[in-house]
Amino acid sequence: MLNASQLVGSLVLAVALAGSPGCRDSSASNGAAPSPPSSSTSSADETLVLPGVDVSAMTPRERREWSSVVGTTLAPCPSTPVSVAQCIAEARACGACLQAAKWMARAVGEGASEEQIRRAYKQRFDPAGVRPIPIEGSPVEGPDQAPVTIVEFADFECPHCRQAVPLLDAVLRAHPGKVRLVYKSFTLPFHVHGEPAARAALAAGQQGKFWEMEHVLFERQDHLEDADLERYARALRLDIARWKSDMDSVAVKDRIAHDHALGEDMKLKGTPTIYVNGRELDIEADESLEDRVAGELGVPPVALALPESAPPGSGPTAPDRP
Repeated sequence: MLNASQLVGSLVLAVALAGSPGCRDSSASNGAAPSPPSSSTSSADETLVLPGVDVSAMTPRERREWSSVVGTTLAPCPSTPVSVAQCIAEARACGACLQAAKWMARAVGEGASEEQIRRAYKQRFDPAGVRPIPIEGSPVEGPDQAPVTIVEFADFECPHCRQAVPLLDAVLRAHPGKVRLVYKSFTLPFHVHGEPAARAALAAGQQGKFWEMEHVLFERQDHLEDADLERYARALRLDIARWKSDMDSVAVKDRIAHDHALGEDMKLKGTPTIYVNGRELDIEADESLEDRVAGELGVPPVALALPESAPPGSGPTAPDRP
């Protein structure tokens, strides 16, 4: 029988991300809604019919079970004190409701009990589960007022972090002005070039070119020797003397040490580890970043425009590990 943690990992919406095992280092409450959902029901099997949720593949029993849980579980937004079903039926301002209803449908289809679903739902959607992540001093792309913040802990020598770059870029392009990306350095001990590369990128950031250097370093991940780093800095037309000084500065080294300590405090399993508005994306279960972001924005997911070298759905299947 699945426990709640296993259920959270196995019952998310899939995006079929391609890749091999990733880089890893070895070292509001639920309950009865205050009023019944105002949505239509099917007289044949007395189940809810909610816009945007396809339950046609379910058996009558599964539809009844899904209707019960979706109609008696509170919406995941504290400002929306109604059931998930009522939230959707009345088009309430809680974009996560549709995502939650689909998640519950998937859970029922996988054979989870109502009790298992409620426990897992609390872990996945309860506002109390949001992790506050300090971002001051970290490289940021996107507006400060963006309603969605993606925080990525990454290692420049991790191949799965490289795979994540076009996916992150595509999500930002798909939602202009609505998403900001924050980079956190988390170098794994067996990646000997990861820390110098991180210093090179942060030093480039002192001249306003962190993201340009970040892309260059991931694109040329197999060439991260000191001479390579300087060649990339010259190609970006950086002030080389200043860049070298910043690479060895206390500020840059402290930034890297702070990020790594934060990652250890958060018990990161490896890289990349991605948080969306303070909730970890379940990469190991192939959870879709676009589905999660769209759910936070309350809009339908879009087909991402990825480069030909990164086929649709490409990305890491799991954080990198030894």
